[in-house]
Amino acid sequence: MKERIKEVFQGSFDLLEKLKNDELLQSQIAQISTVLIDCLRRGGKVLFCGNGGSASDAQHLSTELAARFYHERRALFAEALHVNTSFITAVGNDYDFERIFARAVESKGREGDVLYALSTSGNSSNILAALDTAGDLGMIRVGMTGASGGEMRGRCEHLVKVPSADTPRIQEAHILIGHIVCELVEAAFLD
Repeated sequence: MKERIKEVFQGSFDLLEKLKNDELLQSQIAQISTVLIDCLRRGGKVLFCGNGGSASDAQHLSTELAARFYHERRALFAEALHVNTSFITAVGNDYDFERIFARAVESKGREGDVLYALSTSGNSSNILAALDTAGDLGMIRVGMTGASGGEMRGRCEHLVKVPSADTPRIQEAHILIGHIVCELVEAAFLD
């Protein structure tokens, strides 16, 4: 058991080392942060979506922006699209589960807003539908996936592909990258 624990730690450390040394990733994080800052300065919204663990990450990151991260500052409009269970179950029942996020994007998203989509595989049909709807509305699409990027490739103006195929390691990287983005965004709104 202890050997397995060490292996998991090592896998996480190895991925973090790759991320730390990835100049392209660092540029992407800076670009994504700038996109969110520009959107929020214009009075826009950042809408997050994900399934399962990625839904938890979406809710976590949206809260860091809407409530606070490190510092006291004005609230920023960030929302995870899955938190209204009545809406999700109504759309899932009346339309299809694939439409739950697309319908929310259609009702809340406007041109220039940001859709921030998380999917370890990059192939979740409801995430893809949301990205398509966001594109139709003129929203800026940010995505985070695993190594392949899946079908999210070509659907996002900004796509971070974590260099791993291991779902837990991808999710750990997503929350780390998301925290860095939140820190940079928050710093832009300090008085």
